[in-house]
Amino acid sequence: MTIRPYSPTDDLAPLELLRLNTPHYFAESEKADLIDYLAHHIDRYYVVEVDGTIMGCGGFNRTADSKRGVLSWDIIHPDAQGKGIGSALAKFRIAEMRKLGVAEIGVRTTQLVYPFYEKMGFKLKAPVVKDYWAEGFDLYDMALS
Repeated sequence: MTIRPYSPTDDLAPLELLRLNTPHYFAESEKADLIDYLAHHIDRYYVVEVDGTIMGCGGFNRTADSKRGVLSWDIIHPDAQGKGIGSALAKFRIAEMRKLGVAEIGVRTTQLVYPFYEKMGFKLKAPVVKDYWAEGFDLYDMALS
């Protein structure tokens, strides 16, 4: 497994991973949001390769003062879920943020994935917002404790 910075030449891989995880983990409407994020809002974004194939991706964004960072757009190939790729990618990004001096690390996720982040030490920091991302996809705003 190799974690490396995302390149614009990887553009189709995150979209394909999103497609493979829709509608189970993402709403169809989120495709436009991912396209916009990749084109205009990346701070740091990475892909995970296994035997030369991109099996996951995810990044983080920081506030202007770099004191707070948020994990963003984690997407793991369905065949690779539960095999440690997501954990390795999350730990890698947390370590990268720490190197950059980020003190507060958060993630905004859904009810489908919050148990994964909870196991990594994240805790809910606000009440759950029902149907935030799309119908059936609630917002869980979490912070690393």
